[in-house]
Amino acid sequence: MAYAIEINGLTKKYGNVTALDNVNISIEGGKIVGLLGPNGSGKSTLFKCLTGLLTFKGEVKIHGNEIGVQTKTDVSYLPERTYLDMSMTAKEVFDLFNEFYEDFDEKRAYDLLASLNVDKDVRLKTLSKGTKEKIQLISVMARKAKVYLLDEPIGGVDPAAREFIIKTILTRVNEGSTIVISTHLIRDIEEILDEYVFINGSKLISYGSAKDLHEKGKTIDEEFREVFRCF
Repeated sequence: MAYAIEINGLTKKYGNVTALDNVNISIEGGKIVGLLGPNGSGKSTLFKCLTGLLTFKGEVKIHGNEIGVQTKTDVSYLPERTYLDMSMTAKEVFDLFNEFYEDFDEKRAYDLLASLNVDKDVRLKTLSKGTKEKIQLISVMARKAKVYLLDEPIGGVDPAAREFIIKTILTRVNEGSTIVISTHLIRDIEEILDEYVFINGSKLISYGSAKDLHEKGKTIDEEFREVFRCF
């Protein structure tokens, strides 16, 4: 079986604090997976390990490759906090992505921007928080990546922005690409998830199929509340 993401014995410590402790996960290609847990549960740390932004102990592979030059090409990452210069325009953001990433699809980016009715030459600092979030998401999703890592893509935005973001996620470019979404707003994304991962503190708690859970008459949100009631 070919896995998009293979994690074996992943451990990450910040001094004496263990952020991730011997985490083991294998995710098949073509899935939309929810990485779910309360704030401070290690979700962002896990993403940063997958992108190579943090060093760690253990083995991590993206489509069979250890973290390195190839995986940076294969992975498109949306961090929780925006890294864009607010004095930039949408056009300048797209130009920057186009310069850095060979797989950036300018046409797709501008098509998505047009659906927002946002002028490409308007400065980001003049836009609402939700629109800024959308432009950053467009930039990430316009790459023809194999794996998309989205850290809290719907946190702090209004329902209309969430709807656009979810629609954009669903219309991912590459057939067979894998999307991992970190969030604590489970109800808002549950309907698009194929699988879920529960993580708490430094520990992986549970990993399963959304379909299997639904066939048991339970939602992921209900399972999450039941599991984390014990912590």
